[in-house]
Amino acid sequence: MLEIFGYKNIDIKNIVFDYNGTLAKDGQVSSDTKNLLKEICLKYSVFVITADTFGTVKNELKEFDLKVKVLSSNDHTKEKMEFLLNLKKEITVAIGNGNNDKSMLENATLSIAVMGDEGCSKEAIFASDIICKDIKSAIELLLYPKRLIATLRR
Repeated sequence: MLEIFGYKNIDIKNIVFDYNGTLAKDGQVSSDTKNLLKEICLKYSVFVITADTFGTVKNELKEFDLKVKVLSSNDHTKEKMEFLLNLKKEITVAIGNGNNDKSMLENATLSIAVMGDEGCSKEAIFASDIICKDIKSAIELLLYPKRLIATLRR
C-alpha cells in the first residue's frame, strides 16, 4: 500500500501498458525499455494491450513474464476499458498515450500518459494523473514509488 498524503492510498498489483506509441515505437521495444520491463515484471502482474498494428508484439515481448491482449473489436476504447475492469481497476495502473486509452486512463487507480516520440493525445493527457516524458520515466515511477508520492501529494 502506498500512502500519498492529500491524494489517496493506492495498492498496485497490475500494470496495463498500451503498446504502440507507449511501450513501443513503430512496433519495436528499445533495449532500455526491455531492461526496465524485466524489472517491472518481477514486482507486478503486467499486461500489454494492443491492436498490434505492426504485427510485432508477440515476438518483441516473448521473453517476458507478462500477458498480451490483442484487440479484436472495432471499438478499442471500449475494449481497453473492459479489459481494465476485468483486472479490477482499484489495483491497476494504466499507461498509454492515445485517444483510445482515455477511458482506461480515467478509471485506473493510477494513470500515466507517456509523451514519447509518437506524441500523446490531449484526451490521454487530461485523463491521466501523471504525464511522463517517455516510457522509461513512467516505468521508473513504479519501480521507485516514492517518486509517485513526490509528484502526487498535496
